[in-house]
Amino acid sequence: MTIVTFSLYLVAAGAMVALLYAVLRSRWIRNQPVTNEKVLRISSYIREGAMAFLYREYRVLLPFVLAVALFLAVANSGVLRFQAAAFVVGALASAGAGFAGMRVATAANARTTCAAQHGISRALSVAFAGGSVMGFSVVGFALAGLVLILATTIGFFGGSVESLSTRVLPIVSGYSLGASLIALFARVGGGIFTKAADVGADLVGKVEAGIPEDDHRNPATIADNVGDNVGDVAGMGADLFESYVGSLVGAMVLGIGVAVSPEMQVRLMLYPLILAVLGVFSSLAGLLFVRMVDSNKPQRALNTGTFGAAGLTLILAGIITPWFLPGGRGIFAAVVLGMAAGTLIGIITEYYTGTNKKPVNDIVRACETGAATTLITGMGVGMTSSFPPIVIIGATIVGGFALAGLYGVAVAAVGMLMTLGIQLAVDAYGPIADNAGGLAEMGELPPGVRQITDKLDAVGNTTAAIGKGFAIGSAALTSIILFSAFQQQVGIGIVDLMHIPVLVGILLGSAIPYLFSAMAMHAIGDAAHAMIAEVRRQFREIPGILEETAEPDYRSCVEISTSAALRKMILPGIVAALAPIVVGFTGGIPMLMGLLVGVTGSGVVLAVFMSNSGGAWDNAKKMIEDGAGDGKGSESHKAAVVGDTVGDPFKDTAGPSLNILIKLMAVISLVIAPLLKAFWRV
Repeated sequence: MTIVTFSLYLVAAGAMVALLYAVLRSRWIRNQPVTNEKVLRISSYIREGAMAFLYREYRVLLPFVLAVALFLAVANSGVLRFQAAAFVVGALASAGAGFAGMRVATAANARTTCAAQHGISRALSVAFAGGSVMGFSVVGFALAGLVLILATTIGFFGGSVESLSTRVLPIVSGYSLGASLIALFARVGGGIFTKAADVGADLVGKVEAGIPEDDHRNPATIADNVGDNVGDVAGMGADLFESYVGSLVGAMVLGIGVAVSPEMQVRLMLYPLILAVLGVFSSLAGLLFVRMVDSNKPQRALNTGTFGAAGLTLILAGIITPWFLPGGRGIFAAVVLGMAAGTLIGIITEYYTGTNKKPVNDIVRACETGAATTLITGMGVGMTSSFPPIVIIGATIVGGFALAGLYGVAVAAVGMLMTLGIQLAVDAYGPIADNAGGLAEMGELPPGVRQITDKLDAVGNTTAAIGKGFAIGSAALTSIILFSAFQQQVGIGIVDLMHIPVLVGILLGSAIPYLFSAMAMHAIGDAAHAMIAEVRRQFREIPGILEETAEPDYRSCVEISTSAALRKMILPGIVAALAPIVVGFTGGIPMLMGLLVGVTGSGVVLAVFMSNSGGAWDNAKKMIEDGAGDGKGSESHKAAVVGDTVGDPFKDTAGPSLNILIKLMAVISLVIAPLLKAFWRV
């Protein structure tokens, strides 16, 4: 058995194990009882709205997928036409992972609520199980699609270095493009949906009507809970699916081009896949460590599982690397560096966004003097927080390059995402816990149940903030290795920064994240305006809602968010997809390289700023609601709600979408590299 065949069998086994776990865990969740009829009825509204949005989103995306596939089939020649098929497989795999994760998340929320009646440990188990299905669906679908493309193309064209370099890996880059396209629309569309509903629910319900969050009398409440799933489960899953695939494909492309011997070139190409499989099995083992020991510290249980999986992965990688890559100490050190960098970025994110930390306490104090100082302080926190992660990312790039050249940077990105199965499980757990709290409130369960779900939700806010920091860090490294792979594919060595086309490209690239974010923010503003008008109309025209003698019209609010999200997500997506194509074919390869440099540098900093500002505002509001400052219902609480309302589109739509923007533009450039070479006769 050759090393290629062995590696493909191993990847296939890892994919099958991940998907089998997801199936078995899904069955376990569905077997958990829902003992409250009202909770079951309300959760069915959330499930219906979430799945209806997903079906409609996929129908809207189908023409785009077919159009891009047709372009790849027509524009390419020879074997590269197979890129079109790989692109479709990537899109289907990403969509399949999102679909599977969303179905289970919308089933796990009500079961978490009912489990909370029996204690926090049981509730944590159900919520985390729901998140783990999302995590392992993403990893399983990603590896299954990748091994399918590799096995098929290697079967057709052979496993020689020349065949891998000129035929197989260019086709595989189409798979990464399919994942990126779905991720962008899932993130932007889901973000617009959830934030339009959230803003309407908060400003009219909490500020104007003075009713609690998730109160069943608020017409936007169901849409808000639907949004948690479409934005933070399907959207985040698609985001990290794309990062995972992009980092693997980028590292494979670089690996085939840096080694001196043919055998080592093949081994370097396959090594990222070996790391991914080790991460799958280690993440499964890490799930066993997620056990409640102290009922007051669910965060400790989640951290134990995450760090346990990371430690086991490094042990296995340390054992296997010398066998698979003789003399590969520097490469293994780069893997460790990437994992350490991801952990540090998560710790920094937690510091700037966590409750009872100095930055958030500063915002709580600022709330006492009104909304203006709340916004000023929160933006200051976000701006300050953008510097440390950039230093860490820069140090990782320098360190990875010193250890193993550009390939060291590539495997550092892979190292950051090796244990994605459990990382995403911890992240997707958050919206399930949030939904469970909403169901406890709307189902009018005893206060003790809501206290348990709130404790789980508070941990979910922290895990979500850390997950966003992790996603940004991995996006930065992934985009850099994809950019390096593009540079290798077009055959350009040194780029002169003083060359005018390069300078123009850098300026254009620096501006695109702001243009993209502005489109997303405008979309949320327009959708939120319609949502606010609808909630006010229902309160005005159906006065029995607040007296609980009439039922709100939840479906109209869900429809407003759905229609706005599907309509408004198109333009930002087109801008992101067309920018590298237009610049590449009109300004040339040097200008496109400048564009990628500019969009990566500007996009990463802006994403950190927006995500951390939003997270800090959110937790400042929660601290005040828990009794900090002047407490719930005070003027400072209203100021905090305003801050949180501004921060919501920052942290849940525009900021996370920038992760995908920079990777999508890089992978599109990689896919069109052969066309650009032919067009410009490089």
